[in-house]
Amino acid sequence: MATDNAANFWRRNAKVPGRYLKETKLNLNNLKTKKASSFHEFARSTNDAWDIDDEEEEDFLSAPRLTVATRSNDSELDSRSSVDCTETPSDPQDEAPSDPQTPGDESLNGTVPKSNSEDSISSSGRSCHQKQQSLPARPVIPLVARISDQNSSGAPPMTIREKSRLDKFRQLLSSPSADLDALRKHSWSGIPREVRPVTWRLLSGYLPANTERREQVLQRKREEYFGFIEQYYDSRTDEPHRDTYRQIHIDIPRTNPLIPLFQQPAVQEVFERILFIWAIRHPASGYVQGINDLVTPFFVVFLSEFVEDDMENFDVAALPLETQRNIEADSFWCMSKLLDGIQDNYTFAQPGIQNKVKALEELIGRIDEDVHLHFCRYEVEYLQFAFRWMNNLLMRELPLRCTIRLWDTYQAESEGFSHFHLYVCAAFLIKWRKDILSIADFQGLLMLLQNLPTIHWGNEEVGLLLAEAYRLKYMFADAPSHYKR
Repeated sequence: MATDNAANFWRRNAKVPGRYLKETKLNLNNLKTKKASSFHEFARSTNDAWDIDDEEEEDFLSAPRLTVATRSNDSELDSRSSVDCTETPSDPQDEAPSDPQTPGDESLNGTVPKSNSEDSISSSGRSCHQKQQSLPARPVIPLVARISDQNSSGAPPMTIREKSRLDKFRQLLSSPSADLDALRKHSWSGIPREVRPVTWRLLSGYLPANTERREQVLQRKREEYFGFIEQYYDSRTDEPHRDTYRQIHIDIPRTNPLIPLFQQPAVQEVFERILFIWAIRHPASGYVQGINDLVTPFFVVFLSEFVEDDMENFDVAALPLETQRNIEADSFWCMSKLLDGIQDNYTFAQPGIQNKVKALEELIGRIDEDVHLHFCRYEVEYLQFAFRWMNNLLMRELPLRCTIRLWDTYQAESEGFSHFHLYVCAAFLIKWRKDILSIADFQGLLMLLQNLPTIHWGNEEVGLLLAEAYRLKYMFADAPSHYKR
C-alpha cells in the first residue's frame, strides 16, 4: 500500500508542478529534521498534495455534455483553465536562465518576452507569489519556446545539407513501398518539419509502407475512431465511467496551461474524447495522469500540416470540421501505438515505471559514482524525481519543441519510448552533474531536479543529449556485468 501511495503521489505531482512546490516547501524542512530514511516517509508527509479543489469539483458537476460536432465560440477561458497562483511568473530579468540562446530563437533576443496573458496572471497571483519568496526563482516560459520549431517559416533559409535531407525524405516517402529501415536511419537525427506528419504516421505503424493503401487505411481508421465516439462517448458521465471522465476533465486544462492553443475549448474537447476513448478500450490500465501529456506532440505535429506561423495562438475551431476530425483521429491512433509499447507504465502500481527508475539508479551507479553517492549522502531517492521523467517521457522537463525533436529519434530507435528512454534519462541527469555536486542539501537537490533550466533548449541541445544517450546504450545495454552493482 505504501508503494501505491508513493506512486500516486509522484504521478499526481507530475501534473501539478506549482502545487508540488508549495507542498514540498512546507514539508522539506520537516523531513530534514526527521532525517527521513525512505521515499515512503516523504510521500506520506505530503499526502494531501493532490486534493482536488472545491471549485474544480463544482466545475465538473456543472459541466455541459460535449458533442463531437459542437464547437464552443466562447472567447473567455473556462475557470478550470486558470493557472494556480503558485505558478505565477515573476520578473523575467531577475529570473531568466543563464543557458545560451538557442540558434533560431530570434524572438528571444537574450531576454524572455512576457505576454499580456502572463501579465494578467502575474497581477492576479501577486499575493500568492509573495508568500513563496523563499522558493527558487521560476522563469517566465515564453510560449514560442514551447512549440515553435527551428525550421519553421520564420527561420533562416535551409542550408544545402538541410535541403538535401528533405529531398531524401521526400524520395523515400514517395516510393511505391517506403523503405522503413532507411526512413528510421534518416529520422534518427531529426525529421524536417515539412515531412514530419507523414513520417510519424509511418514510423508509429499507423500508416502502411505501401503508398497505394495509405489513403484507404487513413479513411478506415478515422471512421473507426469516430465509431468509438458514437458508441462510447455518451456514457462518460454514467456511473461506471464517471470517475475516469472526471479526472480527464480536470487534467486537460493543466496540460501546458501557459499556451493559449491548449486552453481553447475546441482543443480541450478533442483531448477529452481521445483520452476517454483510449481509457475505455484499455481497461487494464484505464486513464492515468500523465497520459494526457502524450497527446500533445502528435496533435501539434498533425496540426502543423495546416498551420505555419504562430501555432501557439492559432484558432483550431477556424479549421474545416473534417480537418479537425482527421487531426483528432490521427492523434488518437498514434498515441495508442505509442502506449502499446509502454502500457506497463500505467497498469496497477505502475510496475513499468518503478522498474525503469530502479534501472536508472543502477545505471547511474555505474556511469557516475560521484553523483550516485551524492544522492545517497543527502537521502535523495531516484523515485522522487525520476518517476516524473518516466511517467511523462521528460515532457515536463523540456520545451515542447524539444519533445517533438526527441520523439523523432524515439520513433526511429528500436524500443525508443521504452528501452532507449532509460539512456536518455541517464544522459539528462549526468548533464547536470556539476550543478548537482555543488548543492549540499536535500531540499536544494530536489528543487534543482524538479526545475531544471532547459527553457532555451533547442535542436542542438537535444542532439547532444541523444548522442550521449546512444553512447551510454552502446556501452551498457549489452554489458550485464557493467549494469549490475
